[in-house]
Amino acid sequence: METNLGAVDASTDYVARMDADRDGRVSLAEYQDWLSYAFTRMDANRDGVLSADELPGGRGKPVTLADHRQTVAERFARQDRNRDGYLDAQELLAPPQ
Repeated sequence: METNLGAVDASTDYVARMDADRDGRVSLAEYQDWLSYAFTRMDANRDGVLSADELPGGRGKPVTLADHRQTVAERFARQDRNRDGYLDAQELLAPPQ
């Protein structure tokens, strides 16, 4: 029987990249920090708000960093299927509920 070891390696690598404290799992704070990199890069004036001119396409409703982190926290909660407060490789790769 053939297994897809590449997928296992990829999921483990994904966890390792997000796992700042190297405990083998991803906490909410680690998940938020990892998924906030794009926000930080787009926030040209570093005021914690993506204004219309900083958003893709140059338009849209302003988004605060706090709002962004809340949205990410809601996604985390949907992905944390065993409700242990951490994401493992399987949970990270599964679509949110």
